[in-house]
Parts: sequence; structure tokens; C-alpha cells
Amino acid sequence: WLQGDPHSAGQEVSNYMGLLVLGSGYFLLSLAYAQLYSIRYILRPSLFTAHMLRTACLWLAIYLGTSLFLKFDPPISRAYAIISFVTASMGLAAWRFILAGMVGASDAAHALRQRLTVVGGSREASQIIGAVQADEQQPYVLTQLAAAGEFNPYNPSTEELSRLISSGATDIILVADLGRGREDILEIASACERSNVEFKLVPDYFQVLISGLHLETISGVPILGVSHLPLDRFVNRMAKRAVDIVGALVGLAISSPIMLLFGLMVYLESPGPIFYKQVRTGRRGKPFKIIKIRSMRLDAEATGGARWAQENDPLRLRVGGFMRRWNIDEVPQFWNVLTGDMSLVGPRPERPELIENFKFNIPNYNARHAAKPGITGWAQVNGLRGDTDLGERVRCDLWYLENWSVWLDFQIMAMTFLSRKNAY
Repeated sequence: WLQGDPHSAGQEVSNYMGLLVLGSGYFLLSLAYAQLYSIRYILRPSLFTAHMLRTACLWLAIYLGTSLFLKFDPPISRAYAIISFVTASMGLAAWRFILAGMVGASDAAHALRQRLTVVGGSREASQIIGAVQADEQQPYVLTQLAAAGEFNPYNPSTEELSRLISSGATDIILVADLGRGREDILEIASACERSNVEFKLVPDYFQVLISGLHLETISGVPILGVSHLPLDRFVNRMAKRAVDIVGALVGLAISSPIMLLFGLMVYLESPGPIFYKQVRTGRRGKPFKIIKIRSMRLDAEATGGARWAQENDPLRLRVGGFMRRWNIDEVPQFWNVLTGDMSLVGPRPERPELIENFKFNIPNYNARHAAKPGITGWAQVNGLRGDTDLGERVRCDLWYLENWSVWLDFQIMAMTFLSRKNAY
């Protein structure tokens, strides 16, 4: 119709006008539902873009799903929907970066940033301060900055802090030191309420699965506890399991020749079983047998018992070093994923005899067993494999459990092929 009658072309466009309005309405409602019009995103275009892309994917699924269910006439073009997804997402992201640059360079930026007062000298306080100072897109400005731009630990008395609050010199009070006691904290919270200052508290007593904190009531009494995590939801578990099954089948099909080749190399260097089964701890402490291509001598643990692999381990096979560096010894674990003992992504499983010590010596260690263990994980792609800091590994595992999504799993799988730090 581009070469035909202009009237016909106009009629053709008008036929699709209803679908254009419906798609635009869906998109705006999706952004509003995700609270992406909040003022806190104005100075944070990177965060906005990340959340907007997830929302746009949801919009695309709903838009196409509506067309299949209602059978529009004329039908929605899938090509049009995908092109709309790409152009709208790119255009909106570009506009938000431009807007952030314009607003950030103006006097309006000061009004959009809230004045944050961090009270306490704890590790959590230092982390918050460091994050605010390192990220120029943070919508906060610290109130206790020294002349050199450094933040000094701020531990005033309750009376001094009450005077600061009533003076209007801060917008947010964040208490990161519960050593003050219940009465002091209640007094600070009351002072904030009287002056319309936001009061926030670092939940020091809940260092496990912070994002799972859930407020409920029992006979009208408010109760705060760890309850809901993303993988506690049935739909999320089913989505993760579906990805695991498909990924395990594809992984086994692709890796079969690799297992055959390296199994032969292992047997030639050290005659004996090619595969190595070892008891590991799975979800909720349930034991299972993990399968690996053997990378050590047959007598590796004959005298020393359970142990971690070490760099330049004399008991390691020559081909074992190469396999560990490229994670080839882990390939048979696709079978563990298929049988449901493991997932493609999750905390790495440890041996029960090692866990007996870890759960007493490493804070929050057993909390990582809230999900199935994985072939790879957030800790591994960040270089925390083998003989590395267990505390950091646990923090990475807990962060993964709190922030799980299908997209995060795909991101970790992609990063696995690029990260080989400490892989011995």
C-alpha cells in the first residue's frame, strides 16, 4: 500500500490504531506497576534501565499473549511487537540517561538527593557509607563529610542526635549500631517521627537472608522474621526447574564427547574408575552423591580424609589441573541436575564432614542450604573457588538466594565461561 492510494494507506493505519493504543497503554501501565516513575530513579538511569528492561519483557509477553487469547483482527504482528520492544526500551533508556545528565548538572539535583545521617561505626555502616560515596547516582548525600571528603564514624549521644533531628539538618537517620539499647533507639525513632525525618535501622540481629524479612501479625502483635525468599514461591521453583531440565539435557548432549575424551586421558594416566562419586550436602541438609570426572589419584584421601584441593596439589593428576581450570571435571554433574539433586546455578555443595566445622565457625553458613546446590554460582564467578575466604563465599551465596531471578541464573551461566579465577 506504500505505492498505492494514500487514502488506502491511511485506512490501513487506522485499522491498527486500536492495537497501537492497547500496546502503549500496556507499556505505560507496566512501568507504573513497577514504580519506575518514582523520583528515586531520576538520578539513577542505570538502575532504571535494568528494571525497565525486565518490565519491558513482561510487557512483550502480556501483549503477545493477549493477541493469542483474544484473537484480534487484524492480528498483532510479532515483528511489530519485537521492534516496538527494542525501540521503546532503547529510546526510554537513552532519554533517562540524558535526563539524569541534565538534572545532575543543575541545582535541582541537590533537591532530589536526601541528606543521610549514618549513626554507628559498624561494618554495615562502613559498607553503606562506601556505597554512597562510590556511586554518583545514589540519591543520597552524607551529612558527616569531613573537609577531605572522608566520612568520620558518627556516634553521638541520644540527646545530641535528637537536637540534630529537630534542627532540620537531615532527611534520613540510619542507625547501624544496635548496641545503643532498646530505649535509646525508641527515643531516636520518636524524635524522627516528630520532625518528619525518615528513621531506618540496620537489622543487626538478622544477618541471614535480610531480604526475606517479613512483617506479619499474631493476634495484633507485629512479628518480624525470615520467611519469604524468591525461591520459596512455587512458580519460581518451577521456572528454575524447567531451566535446569532443559539445560541439563543440552549439557549432557554437548558434553558427552568431552567426557569420553577426558575420561580416556584420566584412565591412561591413572588406571581405575573414571568417574568419582562423593557425598555432598544438598537442599535442607539432604545428602546426595555428586558425580565428577576424577582429577586426583585413587589414593588421594587414603590418609588425610576430607580435604580441599590446593594449588599445585601433588596428588592431582596432570590432566586434572587442566580439567579443574576449565571446570571440565564438573561436567558429569549435569546428571545430578537432571535427577533433581542439583541445579545449574546455586551455592556449591560441600562435604558433610567439612560442614560440621563450618556451621559453627562460619556465621550463617547453613543458611545457604535453603536452595539446591549448583554446578556454578555467584561466588564461583566472582573468583571464590577452592581454598578462598569462606565468609565471602557465604555472603555471595546468601546474596544470590535473596536476589534470585531467572535472568540472574542466565547471567551467572554466561559469566561461568569467562571466569576461571582460583580454579585449581
